[in-house]
Amino acid sequence: MIYETAFVVKHGISEDNLNKVKSILTDAIKAAGGETLVNDDWGLRTFAQPTEKGETKGHYLYAIYKAPGTVVNEIERRLKISENVLKWLVVKLGDDSDQEKVVKGYKNPNHEAVTDKKEALKLEKEKKILSKRKSCYFTLNKTEPDWKNPKTYNWFVNEFGKISPGRITGLRPRYQRRVTKAIKRGRAMGMISYLSSDISERVQ
Repeated sequence: MIYETAFVVKHGISEDNLNKVKSILTDAIKAAGGETLVNDDWGLRTFAQPTEKGETKGHYLYAIYKAPGTVVNEIERRLKISENVLKWLVVKLGDDSDQEKVVKGYKNPNHEAVTDKKEALKLEKEKKILSKRKSCYFTLNKTEPDWKNPKTYNWFVNEFGKISPGRITGLRPRYQRRVTKAIKRGRAMGMISYLSSDISERVQ
């Protein structure tokens, strides 16, 4: 099976401790006879909403790997007992045959193409028009909501943190479900707030 795992490490820990946390995932995958396909460091980000313990920033790490399903429980066990890990998420991406597609389709959320104000305003206008016409944005643009990039779904959350229903978004049912799932995953990882449509930011 192909999986992705993202986890957030406490801000300010030593380089040595950071490397130890990084090895939690790679060591578990190796022990299970798996293979790491993508190993990426997203760097420091400000959470969209502080954690219950008051943490406002975290160092994000991410990996895509091929391994038996039994490795998931072991990875989650190791992350859970680490005092330096704040959040984590494990998602099944597909079967072994999907490896090439999954790896090629991966996009680091910090490496988005920068759009100017004119293009951004045009996109916002398009979103509003499609919503009023009850047209599915993702179907027309041949794209998908991705929990790793809140800008692909945060506009489906209103200012009070409520997820807009299909009768308002105009999305086809399957895309409405995908948006809802992306929002829930993004919230669990501190990428988007539970209380509003605010999203996390990369700390330079």
